[in-house]
Amino acid sequence: MPERGDDTLTAFVRHLASERRLSPHTVKHYRRDLERAAPHLPPWTQVTVHDVRALVARLHRQGLGGRSLQRLLSTLRTFYTWMNREGLARDNPALDVRAPKSGRRLPKALDADQTRQLLDAEGGEGPLGLRDQAMLELLYACGLRLAELISLNLDSIDLAGAQLVVTGKGNKTRWLPVGTPALNAVRAWLKARPLFTADADEPALFLSRRGRRISPSSVQQRLRRAALARGLDDNLHPHKLRHSFATHVLESSGDLRAVQELLGHANLSTTQVYTHLDFQHLARIYDGAHPRAQRREEDD
Repeated sequence: MPERGDDTLTAFVRHLASERRLSPHTVKHYRRDLERAAPHLPPWTQVTVHDVRALVARLHRQGLGGRSLQRLLSTLRTFYTWMNREGLARDNPALDVRAPKSGRRLPKALDADQTRQLLDAEGGEGPLGLRDQAMLELLYACGLRLAELISLNLDSIDLAGAQLVVTGKGNKTRWLPVGTPALNAVRAWLKARPLFTADADEPALFLSRRGRRISPSSVQQRLRRAALARGLDDNLHPHKLRHSFATHVLESSGDLRAVQELLGHANLSTTQVYTHLDFQHLARIYDGAHPRAQRREEDD
């Protein structure tokens, strides 16, 4: 409808494609953002800063995330910059409006049943299956980052002492305990490892088919493959196992400082965000641990 500003929107889209030479994909996003905003606004020439703020609040209540709202506002600013240039508007009503901050997106943790389904399944594919099982077990047992797993050398793990030395972010080294299932999986892989050794001096714990240190993409691909073979979806990646480790240890122990050390986080606030325990769980930990958390009945 002309009064809704369709002609103006069409002219703006033409400007993006012909004058600014933006890709069709980018132009499509601009148009979609404006078409999403239009039903909640007066005609384009009458939009005020209050209308834009109300639009952001409405869409946020409807579940639109902070990043999407930031992009929408960026689209509106670009649109009104063009309208000012064309003499169709005298100001930019989106200029001083800010979107709410986006919450940090975190991967969902595997629950206990899913973890058992993944790790307790019979390994397949012979030696490669043994290698993949050892990688899975170590990622979950120690909460390793992908880069930390790949950088492991033969001398990084002390099988007799049941511990692992890892070099994490900032070149910081930490020692981690290793559980029996992970130790057994590594022992099984070490027996098969010589089948892949192309260079006797290769120090890497985990090798590719060609006998070289395994690559990040290979680990990611093998994890997805293992998940599908064991009845889970293909969204399994190393960070999800690290997150599952942190969540399960913290839920069981309530010891945030210990989890911080195990994960190799420099700041405790990183661990708090990373594990995203809900308030009810934290409240239960507080009630059970703090000496003055619960009042005696005679105090009532």
